[in-house]
Amino acid sequence: VAYSADGTRILSGSDTTIHIWGVAPGTSIDKPVLGHSRRIQSVAFSPDSTRIVSCSADMTIRIWDAMSGAPIGDPLRGHTASVYSVAFSPDGTRIISGSEDRTVRIWDAMSGIPVGEPLRGHSYTVSSTAFSPNGNRVVSGSHDNTIRIWDAISGALIGERSEEHTSELQ
Repeated sequence: VAYSADGTRILSGSDTTIHIWGVAPGTSIDKPVLGHSRRIQSVAFSPDSTRIVSCSADMTIRIWDAMSGAPIGDPLRGHTASVYSVAFSPDGTRIISGSEDRTVRIWDAMSGIPVGEPLRGHSYTVSSTAFSPNGNRVVSGSHDNTIRIWDAISGALIGERSEEHTSELQ
């Protein structure tokens, strides 16, 4: 689930359906948004609340118009297993994703083209991802009990935290 930046809408994803809800209890703004063929794992609004990003067990990421529910461009493909997490950058120009394939990917939010190579280092499913408030760093959390902090431009690993190992963050 996610709130729109203006607080007027709530986004939810389930089975293969995305719903955009008005904040008034139980009110749906539009018909369900359909396009994924398997369970939806994560949804997010863009910072300006005009777009939606979703990811699925169907190994795709999709971008939607938040008012009409119409797809924007083709599905983003590159992960080789279920995608568990998506988020927009603070300026809305990039999307980050994490997958069961143990990678983190950064995408151009307008073209859908990957930005750089996949970020590798986790030894198990990447279940959560986020951008820093200034968009310069990304963080990923994994079922391998680690979080990793990456430079969002170069893809360089900046630091890691885990139960077994801790390296200093720079």
